[in-house]
Amino acid sequence: MAEVQEAEVKEKEVKKKEPLWSKKHKKLISDPMNDSNPITVQVLGICSALAITVQVKQAIVMSISVLVVMIFSSLFISLLRNLVPSRIRIIVQLVVVAAMVILVDQVLKAFVYDISKALSVFVGLIITNCIIMGRLEAFALGNKPWPSVVDAVGNALGYGLILIVVSIFRELFGSGKLMGIQIVPDGFYSLGYENNGLMILPPMALITVGVYIWVQRSRNAKLIEEN
Repeated sequence: MAEVQEAEVKEKEVKKKEPLWSKKHKKLISDPMNDSNPITVQVLGICSALAITVQVKQAIVMSISVLVVMIFSSLFISLLRNLVPSRIRIIVQLVVVAAMVILVDQVLKAFVYDISKALSVFVGLIITNCIIMGRLEAFALGNKPWPSVVDAVGNALGYGLILIVVSIFRELFGSGKLMGIQIVPDGFYSLGYENNGLMILPPMALITVGVYIWVQRSRNAKLIEEN
């Protein structure tokens, strides 16, 4: 009798719902912003970080696009995790991501066509973004919908953080503007100040990301690899 009661208690404990917002969920948000950032630590999605960070506006739109795609892709894959055969899971993930990217691309073309044109093929390349596919494979396939969505938000924010930081430096020092608004006073130019044309070239994006990685590792000893 005691064993039956003990089994019932355990069953009730298992059935208890996980809190909507727990320490685990907070960690899913905070870690990608620092200790496991998808770009600076995992070195994923680096291409878009180099290509579309010339302007802050482009970086913000790209970050929001990836955020939307990651949230809904993780949600759908998590809901389908027990229905999709293992041998075709990659195909299913690609189909889900591709459908979301197409929807996002059409919305961008409808409402922010100029930015969509500037982003060019890089919106379409979200389909093959290693960050999204990696989180679907490593997390969404093995977890419930809500944790999967939280994980998607955390990684998308970590990705967007790097894009926006890099774009701020590149646009400010490359053109003297932020979001198209003149920041460097005209008086500076009359004194001989010149915008750094190198900042708007792709190599400077790589250098800026490298400097960010250096600063991040100097502040966080856990990220320094031992020889």
